[in-house]
Amino acid sequence: MIPVITLDGPGGAGKGTISQIIAGRLGWHLLDSGALYRLTALAAERHGVAFDDEAALADVARQLDVAFLPGEENEPVRVMLEGEEVSKEIRTESCGNNASKVAALNAVRDALLQRQRDFKQAPGVVADGRDMGTVVFTEAPLKIYLTASAEERANRRVKQLQDKGIDVKFQAILSEIQTRDERDMNRAVAPLKPADDGITLDTTDMSIPEVVNHIIDLARERSLV
Repeated sequence: MIPVITLDGPGGAGKGTISQIIAGRLGWHLLDSGALYRLTALAAERHGVAFDDEAALADVARQLDVAFLPGEENEPVRVMLEGEEVSKEIRTESCGNNASKVAALNAVRDALLQRQRDFKQAPGVVADGRDMGTVVFTEAPLKIYLTASAEERANRRVKQLQDKGIDVKFQAILSEIQTRDERDMNRAVAPLKPADDGITLDTTDMSIPEVVNHIIDLARERSLV
């Protein structure tokens, strides 16, 4: 059996960073499902597809020309769309908000479902997203729901953007996070929520190494590593 660790939760909870570190430590594959929705949103925007045209958006999702290329040592994965690196473009707040709209559409989620499941390959996969444990990998032996207060998540996002030289306002980021939480948690299709058999970790007062070590300890307890 190929082991799977799922990490779900709202934006800013640390899923991306923590998933990448865990996958690196274990030598497993990494699935950044959020990137697939962001790429769908970016491709739709570039090709002039309206965000309320569900059928056309599903076609975009099915035909995504994407690649995830390993970065240099200690560098993040490079994300390619139609042969162009878009690693920075898909991490903007506007792309994240568009991805949240796209992800609420059943036809788009269906189009991307098998694509995500195909990431389950030996020796294992760490899957980062919003419905990895509840929809995509329901049989995963370790399901983690990472969360943190909206204020803490906004603080992290502001710092992340400021470190990149982007001037942002805390209140604007907080408002965007709260709006996105509301949409993700209340959408009709695959709403954001902890899996019934998952473990919730509040990372508000935890460091990244503490979270990583705790999850790897849980994996060891389940004989996954």
